[in-house]
This record gives sequence, structure tokens and C-alpha cells, in this order.
Amino acid sequence: MEFAYDDRTVELRQRLEAFLTECVYPAEPVHHEQVTAAGDPWARPPVLAELAAEARARGLWNLFLPDARYGAGLTNLQYAPLAELTGRSPHLAPEALNCAAPDTGNMELLAEFGSDAQRARWLAPLLAGEIRSAFCMTEPEVASSDATNIATRIARDGDHYVVTGRKWWSSGAMDPRCEILIVMGKTDPDAERHRQQSMILVPRDTPGVTVRRGMTVFGYSDAPHGGHAEIDFADVRVPVENLVGAEGTGFAIAQARLGPGRIHHCMRLVGMAERALELLCRRALDRVAFGRPLAEQGVVREWIAESRVRIEQARLLVLKTAWLMDTVGNKGAHTEIQAIKIATPAMAEWVIDKAIQAYGGAGVSQDTPLAALWAQARTLRLADGPDEVHRASLARRELRRWS
Repeated sequence: MEFAYDDRTVELRQRLEAFLTECVYPAEPVHHEQVTAAGDPWARPPVLAELAAEARARGLWNLFLPDARYGAGLTNLQYAPLAELTGRSPHLAPEALNCAAPDTGNMELLAEFGSDAQRARWLAPLLAGEIRSAFCMTEPEVASSDATNIATRIARDGDHYVVTGRKWWSSGAMDPRCEILIVMGKTDPDAERHRQQSMILVPRDTPGVTVRRGMTVFGYSDAPHGGHAEIDFADVRVPVENLVGAEGTGFAIAQARLGPGRIHHCMRLVGMAERALELLCRRALDRVAFGRPLAEQGVVREWIAESRVRIEQARLLVLKTAWLMDTVGNKGAHTEIQAIKIATPAMAEWVIDKAIQAYGGAGVSQDTPLAALWAQARTLRLADGPDEVHRASLARRELRRWS
């Protein structure tokens, strides 16, 4: 097995590291100041546009899309170490590179399943970073860990579909540039369980679409990712041409969308853990308690050593998964995708927690990125399927090998 990065990955990593050092890290306090000054937690501060323009000028744009017609044409294995670097500043770097969720998954969905007209109308401006999008699947009234539970109705009425229901955690919908919602609902409640659902494109300004409120994540707006919204769809009419794929394919499309999304999250989580470990080490070397630097305290050394072990284990599993996705496809990598979705958020949460502990009160304040990093890592134990669902599914797959 070859562990070295290829030449293209090495070159892009160097450019991306320089961009982070020269532009992104210095922009973190600027972003906080601009959001505070705006008085709107979901405001889009000017520094984001400045970072995006610089990233595009440096050729660091749409790195996530393996299809060279739309993106950089990188494999998952090539993109993994780049996504890891963006995880070091997860609220700014992915957005700056046009590689932020949910737009990444929505662009992949449109590229694979959208019609030519849908790609021209919505994918092109998303690729250009001119607009943002939202993904509307989760609902407040049902257990959304089972996506077949969704109750939103997508009913055919002549040349239109009528969408009725309520969604929440609709990622991306609070961004002022959000123009298109990808909505999952039931077109045929009487069909086979996994053939009841469909996906449809709903322009955000369609009559009947009401954003009830923005959803916070442990008190954070998550604005650089477009925020999350609770949305009502009251007899929302859209043309039949807005259906993505065919009726009854919504569940399959959702699963196809979530596979790459899960590994992208895990790639970034490794970078989040790396930054937390770096901050932990710097704190341990600089801070003195009970007459000795923290770095000489046995418990702190244990945290540092264990953090390195856990990060390396997670990274290797993520890279193996990326390689499998490239070589045998997402379906062939299903076991590993579930494994990284279980292991990587837990790893990052543990490492970040130890860094917070070393910083004491500063670790939970706005003076370090650690509190926001922890909130994001903890949230990813729920997003794209909770730990328990992935564990149950993974156990079933393992048992089938021996039954």
C-alpha cells in the first residue's frame, strides 16, 4: 500500500496551507467582529466574499467534485488531505473554497441526478458561488433517523407538484444568498417503504414557503455553513420539471448524496482534531501550574499521546474509505463509510475536549476556536445519521457474513 501523496495532492496541499496561514486564520477574529457588528447571527460578513475571491484566484475552488466537468477532478483519496486542512478552520475554509455543506452534497446530487435544465438553472450558479442552497429532509414531528418516516407530501396536480409539510434543520436556508431548496417528501405513501419518497427543487421565494426560525447549534448560528432553518411548506406549487430523477427514487438519491457527505465531514474532523492537538500542545508548553509547565504533568502527556494515536487511527480509516470509494464505489465502501461516521466524530470530540480542559475557562470562551470546534464535532454524531443507527446497520452487515 502506497501512503505517499501524489504530486498533484502535494502541490495543492502546499497552496492550501499557505492560504490558511496567510488568509484564513487571520480572518477568524475579523469574521467574529463583523458578525457581532452586524447584529444578525446569520449575517454574511464581507470577509467571506474576500476569502472566496482569494481562494478562486489561487485555484482552490470546487476541489470536492471528482467530475472534471464541474470541479477539480480530484479523486476522494486526493481530496481527503485537502479537506482535512479545511477542517482546521471549519467555519471559514470550506466556505472560502466553495466546498461547504450542504452545497457540496446538493451540487453532487444535481450533477448526478439533475436534468440538463436543472443543472443549467441551479448547478451552474452554485458552482460559481453566486448562490447557496438548502437540503430539506429532517422533520420535527417524526424520528428522522429513519428517513422513511418523513411525512411531507409531494402530490401531483396536473403540471405541478404541491408540497405540504414542515422541515427543520434545513441546512443552508438561513444564508441570505440561499435561492433553492432540495426537498424530500412522499409522492406515493402506498408504495413499497423505500419507494414512497421523491426529491423536488423548490425555489426559496415560492409562495407558501415560510422560514419560521433559524436553528442554533449549542447556541451557535453555524452561519458560515448557511445556518439551519425550520421551514413551513403550505400548498407550495412547483412545476413537474422540478422533480429530481423519477418518482419514488428520493430515498436512493438521499443515500447516494449522504455517502460522499459523510466522508467529507470525517475528513474535516481529522483536521479539527489536529488543530485542537496543536492548541493543546502550545498551551501545555506555555502554561505553568503547581510550579511546572503543563507539559510536564503526566495526565497532560497522556492526553497528548492518546490524541496522536486516535488521530492517526481515524485518518488511516478515512483514507482507506476514500480509496475504496474511488476503486469499488460508494456501495462497495458502505461498511467503511459507516465505520468512519462512528469513529471520527467521537475521536475529534475526545481530542477537542482534552484541549478545552487544558485551556480551562479560556477553552469554553470565544477567545479560542475550541468551543465552536467541540460543538461541531458533537453535532456530527447526529448529522447524516446518529451513531446508533450506523452501529446497528454495521452490526447487521457483519452478522450476515457469518449467518
